[in-house]
Amino acid sequence: MRRSPLLPIFLIVVVDVLGLTIMLPLLPFYAEHFGASPAVVGLLVSTYALCQLVAGPALGSLSDQMGRKPVLIVSQVGTFVGFLILVAANSLWLVFASRIIDGLTAGNLSIAQAYIADVTAPKERARSFAVIGIAFGIGFLVGPGVSGYLSAHYGFHVPILCAAGLSLTSILGTTFLLPATPPHPEAGQPAAPLAPVQEAEAPVAPGGRRLRIFEWKAYLQYFRRPVLGGLLWEFFLFTFAFATFTGGFALFAERRYSWNGVPFGPKQVGYVFTWSGVLGILVQGSLRSGWPVRAFGEVRLVTFGFLTSAIGYALLGVSHGVGLLLLAASFASLGNGLLRPALTSLITQQVGRSEQGLVLGLNQSLLSVAQIAGPAIAGAMIDRGWLTAWAFWAAAITLCALVLNRGAHAARDAAHRSSLERAAP
Repeated sequence: MRRSPLLPIFLIVVVDVLGLTIMLPLLPFYAEHFGASPAVVGLLVSTYALCQLVAGPALGSLSDQMGRKPVLIVSQVGTFVGFLILVAANSLWLVFASRIIDGLTAGNLSIAQAYIADVTAPKERARSFAVIGIAFGIGFLVGPGVSGYLSAHYGFHVPILCAAGLSLTSILGTTFLLPATPPHPEAGQPAAPLAPVQEAEAPVAPGGRRLRIFEWKAYLQYFRRPVLGGLLWEFFLFTFAFATFTGGFALFAERRYSWNGVPFGPKQVGYVFTWSGVLGILVQGSLRSGWPVRAFGEVRLVTFGFLTSAIGYALLGVSHGVGLLLLAASFASLGNGLLRPALTSLITQQVGRSEQGLVLGLNQSLLSVAQIAGPAIAGAMIDRGWLTAWAFWAAAITLCALVLNRGAHAARDAAHRSSLERAAP
């Protein structure tokens, strides 16, 4: 009897995400250690996202031609080498070099998603893809807090070495635990959608087809569609605001808050991210149970998500103490936890089966663009001392999305009901 590859792929993804989240509260302070200004830190984060956008489609194509496992190993080795350069860095340019190498080989998660699609039957993919969400939940629950604690007590190098050790573990796991040949390959079969639509039997991989850097014109047609275009703009604004927040929060917290008379450092920032991770898991758990969608519908969940996120970012701008900070983080985490799955579901319901991969790939590319622009703008604003303005900027982006959402409410409700009616047996 052939064993399922889902357990090893789950363990591999957990280890990869832990390595990623360990760096989340640490990297801005580590770059500042080498003399980086907030603006340069923002560019450091954006550089990784830019390299990922450029290299992602090529890695995906290679994995289609050569198989998932060898390209996944190459991607993981790139991450491992990036961590080794980072821990050995003695100047800022080496920190940039480490992030460029990691970004150019950053296909771990998208290739893992494609592998899951390869080895599971269509009707089982919805539950199979849940392992990615669970892995992210575990990573964000454990990684930032561990990173903050280790950096506070043992210095910057220890958590980076831990991330490198986890990366090496994932390489070994892929090499020795992951089957080289998918048990039930489905190459050549058309992708199916992630959310229930009338034409589909099963979901497509969350990554979809990645947008190549010169292919933007091919996707303008989706922005011209009345309901879908508005949803895509809302998704971009959501990810733009979120990238602005995550890209600037550590630098903002260092300059705004103190604990026992000491400015916030990686430890305190890591604990705030951990708190957000706990709330995110609770929100995801409630969504998986299905009762919020049944009670309110996805359209209203999106409206509520934008409202609570905007409140959270605005509260962050006026907060000067830990109590209000945690309240702001709670509002923002609630809103962001609702928005990503609800928006993705509504977007996939607006296209047929043959377009699912393209639209989900467009989503991923919009996310990459947001992750390039958001941290760069956040770093520039914080560098000028515009701390309150930075938080209000994130709130303003979210409010723009809320205005778009409210303006399209009637048409969206009608389209959503029509989609559900067509999907009904």
